[in-house]
Amino acid sequence: MYTQVEGFPCVRLLNLSGEIGCSNPGRGKVVAPIVRFENAKELVGSAAILVSVDEFESLLSRLSKDSEFVRKVAGILVESSTQVSNDLKGFSPDVKFPQAEFAPYQSNNFEWNPSGSGIMWKAYNFPVFLLSQTSTSILQEAALRNVKNKKSYIETVAEFDLVMQTTKSGTHNSDSCLKEGSCLPLGGYSVWSALPPINISYSPKAKPIVLTMTSMDSASFFRDKNLGAQSPISGLIALLAVVDALSRLDGLQELHKQLVFMVLTGEAWGYIGSRRLFLEFDQQSDSMKGLDLATIDTVLEIGSVGKGSPQGINTFFAHASGATSSVNGTLDALKRAQDALRNESIIVKTASTSNPGVPPSSLMTFLRKKPKISGLVLEDFDSAFSNKFYHSHLDDLSNINSSSIVAAASLVSRTLYTLAGGKDSSVMNNIKINSSLVEELLGCLLDCEPGLSCGLVKHYISPATTCPSHYVGVILGEPSSEPYPPYAGDISRFVWNFLADKTSIQSRNGSSSCPKDCSGDGELCIRQEADGKGVCVISTTRYVPAYSARLKYESDSWTVLPSNTSETVDAEDPVWTESNWDTIKVRVYTVQNAA
Repeated sequence: MYTQVEGFPCVRLLNLSGEIGCSNPGRGKVVAPIVRFENAKELVGSAAILVSVDEFESLLSRLSKDSEFVRKVAGILVESSTQVSNDLKGFSPDVKFPQAEFAPYQSNNFEWNPSGSGIMWKAYNFPVFLLSQTSTSILQEAALRNVKNKKSYIETVAEFDLVMQTTKSGTHNSDSCLKEGSCLPLGGYSVWSALPPINISYSPKAKPIVLTMTSMDSASFFRDKNLGAQSPISGLIALLAVVDALSRLDGLQELHKQLVFMVLTGEAWGYIGSRRLFLEFDQQSDSMKGLDLATIDTVLEIGSVGKGSPQGINTFFAHASGATSSVNGTLDALKRAQDALRNESIIVKTASTSNPGVPPSSLMTFLRKKPKISGLVLEDFDSAFSNKFYHSHLDDLSNINSSSIVAAASLVSRTLYTLAGGKDSSVMNNIKINSSLVEELLGCLLDCEPGLSCGLVKHYISPATTCPSHYVGVILGEPSSEPYPPYAGDISRFVWNFLADKTSIQSRNGSSSCPKDCSGDGELCIRQEADGKGVCVISTTRYVPAYSARLKYESDSWTVLPSNTSETVDAEDPVWTESNWDTIKVRVYTVQNAA
């Protein structure tokens, strides 16, 4: 009898110089008896090794040093455990300085991520699978049976079907697999929105822009177990709560600076989204219509803000870079916001001067492109990530708290009001973050119950799945400023609709549903997926394709462009792709052993 195993695979990813991640070693399935790691010290034949998360890194470490042992490993099955996150000191498969090659400074030995092991950046020629809770119990029983039945002729085996198309076709880097059609580029759709909407047809003089940004994608060793609760979704939820609060203020159009909000994707993979943004601007694409990056006055990025409340005091750190006078203005605005919240136990500190620069963030792309730009990243840590599960499947809802996100949003919303030129202290004091909205977003974006079937998400879109995952995914079809909805992904579509709604003003035609000609100046149709009708509003909200700046799409295929040596950002672009596959599954069954 076959038992299908529920779980999450590690898959094969490629770049211009090689490959990372996991795959069956050849074109066929792999079958081997299930053995617990502690019983696998002296393997006789091949085995499917069952290992706990806390021993996973040491298993991979042994495999990297012991070639004899590697040959006997048919595959790895990693147990799920609810207790793990409490007991583990840290588990981060990323490196100690994530994406150091994109930093606007040289300090590769600095450890922003002390828990980092770097295991996700290596290639494994065997399948690795994270088990669900149910499957963990089934596999533990199977391993126990194999110990008991050692002297009999029966054993329980695992069969791995994790054959990657790039392995079958022998294409081992992004250039060759794109030519062969055995992979697709990592990517998706970023979103930006202006509050209030920008009147593109009439603008006597463009206002300076205060840009607030965050990202919506995370990374993990296991493709679809990828919540990124603390990094970056706590920042995304804070940004959505900020937009909601500021959208209720009157008189924003009178302020002398324009507020723009941006949610980037692909940032976990070489800052694909932010680097593509500058290229789309240079090419004057429709996705950037109304947004002039040259008029950006200040950039404020909301980073990891879900763990800012030790001992009930919410403490955040401002990591600043750029022109001193402008940075000081942002720091002053943060200080004013803190003073306005003096009864809320919120503290903002300037990050340590011994830090080499800003932590890994989208701001790095802006500083590389515009070194003099005034930028600040708000984080809940100073010199090392507070997130001991950075870019791991354990960075889930239990790793953050909502009060910290509400505190960060309270701080940012008041800071933005000041930066945009707001001076009315009574208005500032009346900016209120909706803590119920924050709680609802946590349930929608970081849990399977209710997950994307929650009322808030279904108010705007018809989601393809219920359980959220914040892996960037692959870009499907031709990139466009108006993508075919299923190609944009559930999270991007939700963010686009939410921002378009919150930043909008009512359409002049006053219709409750979208007429066929919802195409007046600045008009958009929102919520169309949810009820089939939609609502016509005036809003400056755009999708921006996010994929490698070294790629070109033509005639239904992708081409890698030669590196532009005068442009360092492009020359070092890794061009990440993901292998195609037919099916991914693991099953368990009992066989007669002719030992």
